[in-house]
Amino acid sequence: MVKIIADTLSSIPVEEAKHLGIAYLPQIVIFGEESFRDDSEIDSETFIERLKSSPILPKTTAPYPHLYQPIFDELTRNNDEILIICPSSKVSGTYGRAVVAAQEYPNSDITVLDTPIIGAGLGSVIRMAVTMASGGKSASEISKEVIDMSSRNRTYFLVDTLEYLQKGGRIGAAKALLGSVLQVKPILGIMDGEVKVIESLRTRKKALDRFIEMVINECPKTNSAFLNVQHGGALEEAASLSYLLIEKTGIREIPITNLPPAILVHGGPGLLGVSFFVEK
Repeated sequence: MVKIIADTLSSIPVEEAKHLGIAYLPQIVIFGEESFRDDSEIDSETFIERLKSSPILPKTTAPYPHLYQPIFDELTRNNDEILIICPSSKVSGTYGRAVVAAQEYPNSDITVLDTPIIGAGLGSVIRMAVTMASGGKSASEISKEVIDMSSRNRTYFLVDTLEYLQKGGRIGAAKALLGSVLQVKPILGIMDGEVKVIESLRTRKKALDRFIEMVINECPKTNSAFLNVQHGGALEEAASLSYLLIEKTGIREIPITNLPPAILVHGGPGLLGVSFFVEK
């Protein structure tokens, strides 16, 4: 049997991860001398309030290699295949840490996958992998589908400010400064595993209108698109967007994902995004 290991950058709620039967690891959020697991010690709402009042920008670090040890010990005893599905190595250290942890178990059947995605899209991929594993598929078969599905993901988002992305090293200082000086509102996307500016508009409303237009034009009008709205401290706006996209696409249910602290460190409060998958 293949057992899936994931982490909170997939934006799967902790209770759902337990229900899915996956081993679920935390990202670590650091405020000065204090550190918190974002699966149990700090939630998104608490994080946002602290972020707004903190004089220092918090940092994040990927799951430490020693956190994998008890999971590997148990799964190895059961002779399970182990598949670790990681967020993009270009924006997270999770993949590197997982590789280091797996090296301590050379006789175990462990596959570590580096996907080019993060957030709700990664969560959709992991749910698919769990379904395949439950159906008796091998790690090799699941890995192939994970890679294919990940390559078809589209993740777009809006932020209130580029400050957090710039300070966290996820976007260049020049672009952040340009956005600040011109007061433009960029539409950002995850492209080739990195955060990139797709378009820039002069107001939040114009950016949101164009953002919606892009989703309607690009997203397949089927449930297999796994269209998902994701946000950080913008529930009301996310709910409005979900209702609008249901009306425009005909997709009956569009879930709303509350993004984890380790993503909001870089996106900041007010982040609004979507994730979906184009057809093969």
